[in-house]
Amino acid sequence: MKKIGFIGLGNMGLPMSANLLKAGYIVYGSDINEKAEEALQKLGGKIGTPAEELTGICEVIFTSLPSNKAAESVYFGEHGLIELCSNECILIDTSTISPELHQKIEKAIKENGGQFIAAPVSGGVVGAVNKTLTFMAGGSKSVFDQAFPVMEAMGENIFHISEKVDSGTITKLMNNLLIGYYTWGVAEALTLAEKSGLDLGQLFEVLNVSYGQSRIYERNYESFIAKDDYNPGFTLKLLIKDLQFAMELSEQQQVELPISKTLLANYQKADAEGYGDLDMSIVYKMIQDRNNTNKEEERLV
Repeated sequence: MKKIGFIGLGNMGLPMSANLLKAGYIVYGSDINEKAEEALQKLGGKIGTPAEELTGICEVIFTSLPSNKAAESVYFGEHGLIELCSNECILIDTSTISPELHQKIEKAIKENGGQFIAAPVSGGVVGAVNKTLTFMAGGSKSVFDQAFPVMEAMGENIFHISEKVDSGTITKLMNNLLIGYYTWGVAEALTLAEKSGLDLGQLFEVLNVSYGQSRIYERNYESFIAKDDYNPGFTLKLLIKDLQFAMELSEQQQVELPISKTLLANYQKADAEGYGDLDMSIVYKMIQDRNNTNKEEERLV
């Protein structure tokens, strides 16, 4: 396998494509953002190939898309991948979308004689850049085995969860449900620590070698909170989307998750207050803003 298609050259897709190029693959990239395509071209990728031609050129086509709507369009739209798929091309979706949609995509691709696995990734932009992503793949094991070397060019932890196409998707939703808890917990803990007079840098050094350590604490503090820079690596809105999928799954499985439901409501309120397009670590700043507003209101009373 030498010719790879990559549809979706955003924060994740572009560095993933870059690592494919570094590994010696020929990469045909596509994105609705022309600047993203130009960035891939500068790295040595090929652009401008219509989607209807990609399945005839590439052995594997990856998609990295931000939403169900985008995935529906790419797979089921006019000149979409399902219409054009063949047994010679493996389609791999790395997006975090609903399990139901991955089931729907696989069914349609199989009916057309194509091959598909759903393989959401974890590790964020840093993992995409550093080739340390975790792939959580669901679907045919034989197809997974064929595509394994290509995924290995972009990540270091490549898991086949099961033959059930949405098993990797559900695994990713569990991952992001925990991320939702960690992110809010870190924000509240650091706010209380700072208010109590602790130095947040020293606190991180201590907790990073204690049971309070987590990768999300490390990510949110070192890359965003300590720098007071919330330009998004992973937006609050994207986290909310994934939490909504997890809650939909809990309803389907008739599993009551009361704290998770409250957590989602809190994130949705933060989005309504205007924080949604910033990095998810903005929760820390939001809690500070709220406390400062409350103090000011008390002062004016």
